[in-house]
Amino acid sequence: MFGLFSKSKSKAEKVDFSLIRADMHSHLLPGIDDGSPDLETSIELIREMMALGYKKLITTPHVMWDMYKNSHEIIKEKEQILNNELRSRGLDIQVHAAAEYFLDEHVEELLSNKTPLLTVSGNMVLTEFSLAFPALNIKSLLFEMQMQGYQPIIAHPERYIYLERNKDFYTELKDIGCLFQLNLLSVGGQYGRSVTELAHYLLKNGYYTLVGTDLHHGGHIEALQRLELTPALKNLLLSGQVINPRL
Repeated sequence: MFGLFSKSKSKAEKVDFSLIRADMHSHLLPGIDDGSPDLETSIELIREMMALGYKKLITTPHVMWDMYKNSHEIIKEKEQILNNELRSRGLDIQVHAAAEYFLDEHVEELLSNKTPLLTVSGNMVLTEFSLAFPALNIKSLLFEMQMQGYQPIIAHPERYIYLERNKDFYTELKDIGCLFQLNLLSVGGQYGRSVTELAHYLLKNGYYTLVGTDLHHGGHIEALQRLELTPALKNLLLSGQVINPRL
């Protein structure tokens, strides 16, 4: 793993994103959610991700029925438009569209109807739930996903700060077979001190197997460019536990 990290002029270690290789959580499809608003912005964000060293982008628009009514067809149409534009501009990067499923009644309906879900890779499905309060049926929806052959990934678990008082819930999710995805910018303080502290708790206790940018806009690119390694993040990236390079 020599060369995974470099030092800036300030001696702070930086991540070599090229060795993470694949980003598996972003909002790069144009005009589909709270991420990129248009095709030109999508292209510019992707150029910046390529400059960071990423070789593959798995973008995950919200499927959150109260706000973003994104169907399989809508997402795949936007994916094709974006990839066609990348090819026309000679940008050599693979962009695959999955989804970030908010665990709500719509997802319950999709599962009830056996509607195929969009996967990050293989059978892995990115999921999220309320950042404000715990829902009662999270585990039952995750279990139904598993019964249908999917591997649930919990997006940015460190952002559910109400779980700071109920960390056993993380253990319960891990014990039922869920994977955990770290937002890299959580370590850098992008979402506040409480989120950073929870991220380091989960890092220390070995919960994460995936890392993502959760990229929405240029401000996130700038924060990634400034991102410095903490010892806990460095240990994770050196551990071989992160599966991004194999996606």
